[in-house]
Amino acid sequence: MGNRPQYKWRSVVITGGSSGIGRALALELARPGVSIAITGRDASRLAEAREALEARGARVEAALMDVCDREAMAAWLRDLDGKAPVDLVIANAGVSSATLPSDLPSASPTPPTSDLQALTQIFDINVMGVLNTLQPLLEPMRHRQNGQLVLMGSLAGFRGMPYAPGYSASKVAVHALAEALRGRLAPDQIGVSLIAPGFIRSRITDANQFWMPWFMEAEPAACLMLRRVSRNAALISFPWPMMLGSRLLGILPPWLYLWLQRFNPVDK
Repeated sequence: MGNRPQYKWRSVVITGGSSGIGRALALELARPGVSIAITGRDASRLAEAREALEARGARVEAALMDVCDREAMAAWLRDLDGKAPVDLVIANAGVSSATLPSDLPSASPTPPTSDLQALTQIFDINVMGVLNTLQPLLEPMRHRQNGQLVLMGSLAGFRGMPYAPGYSASKVAVHALAEALRGRLAPDQIGVSLIAPGFIRSRITDANQFWMPWFMEAEPAACLMLRRVSRNAALISFPWPMMLGSRLLGILPPWLYLWLQRFNPVDK
């Protein structure tokens, strides 16, 4: 642990912190003198994550919480901020690119009965869940003139992806929100970073049935993310070949983009 980077944050909130990228980020930050609050939807994974974080010396609060529950999130976050003023919040909780009812994670509060309902639930979690995570902490951070917001986007947020319309559209919204908040909150000394990673080991990628180029384990990815967040990078996107490809897709004319989609192996 002596070679681990030292970060300035002392009170951290990470939604979806019981597994995957969220858990890896929490472990990277965990050390004596740091308070870490995580949310999750599975009690056993949440308990295991808490134990791992406490083993590294962090003070931990673990909440079995649905980020779509606006009132519960607000009450919990304000209570946390009252105990230890939050200086880093990572809105990480989200669901995958599923668009069919049968594909939606079983953690959803109610099974969807149509494709439209499945899309609505994806937006509820991936977009409204982000807003429910950030909004209660904005005024306290503005008052203190200090804080860092991190929004978890995706390479799928640079252009609407035909194979994942709901997921892609939700991440486009997250990207726009991050860009807007960065400019809006800069005068208040609040940093905003958007993370748009490639394929990283998580429960989401474990379910993928297609080839995932430049696949990364969660731990080194988390270290890379936090190093750049500590510099208040506006966009943290990697690996660079996938990031470059996604950005290029974002500027192609529609006719060329749709023609290229004919060769997309994910859509087959």
